[in-house]
Amino acid sequence: MKRRKALQTLVAASAACMTESRAKADAFSIDYVLASALYGDMNLKTILPEVTRSGAIGLDVWGKPHGTQREEIDAMGIEAFADLLAKHETRLTVSTRYPLGCFGLQPEMPALKRLGGKILVCGSSGPKDPSGTEAKRAVKDFLERMQVHADAAAEHGLVIAIENHANQALFHPDSLLYFAEFNKHPALGIAFAPHHLHGFVDQIPPLIRALGRKQLPFIYFQEHGIGSQKTVAKNMELEQLPGRGSLDYTPILQALRDIAFSGVAEIFMHPTPRGTPVLDSAEAITSTINDSRKYISKCISRTH
Repeated sequence: MKRRKALQTLVAASAACMTESRAKADAFSIDYVLASALYGDMNLKTILPEVTRSGAIGLDVWGKPHGTQREEIDAMGIEAFADLLAKHETRLTVSTRYPLGCFGLQPEMPALKRLGGKILVCGSSGPKDPSGTEAKRAVKDFLERMQVHADAAAEHGLVIAIENHANQALFHPDSLLYFAEFNKHPALGIAFAPHHLHGFVDQIPPLIRALGRKQLPFIYFQEHGIGSQKTVAKNMELEQLPGRGSLDYTPILQALRDIAFSGVAEIFMHPTPRGTPVLDSAEAITSTINDSRKYISKCISRTH
């Protein structure tokens, strides 16, 4: 009888552990932001209702040449835009400001803070695509130069996310690994772009794990595609979106789960020419985004 009771206790404990593990697994999810650039030159009154419809927690606002919405905010004023966000019961989460450059972001910080945003996205600087010891030098120099700007971001309660972009210092996997090693600033991280690592696909999950949760505030869900560089048939252009191209997102989602990713993700692509809506209507664009979001959910279901 004692053995039977002990066995029953063990089985019950095992079942409880399995239930807890399953609950933790099921709890992993992704917070999305909606890129205004996907809607090209459509106005904010048209785009803002799509934030909730796309399953996003907030907006990532882009300016020219990718979109016109940041300039629209300047024209209407910060307070008027804040009222517009409130009217549509949504928020601004990210400001993508490549034109300002990584050393010119500070003027954007007060506005983003006022609007409740959290993340500033831009590119890096320095030598193009360094690797090896050159990458080590470039990353150390870049981090030193970014110190004052990261300090300013921290004072505003913001994080600067630097995209790993081709033809810049933070491109090659070596540069990202050195960034993971040397960056100690909590207000500075990577806007992780798998589409710029299409020549290093097998290294994408290890790079995510090397950077870890604290250095990954932002990730693009975008695949490299020829449609981002030249005019092609629309179905080919859309292959940049998750679930439409050849990139398997399951290992990427597994890596994100492994690091307990808590940043935001953006389903994204570049239309050609830049600044044009991805599809003819806001409704069609949002529907396509939701198709990709369903694909990502299926990938998450395969992780553990």
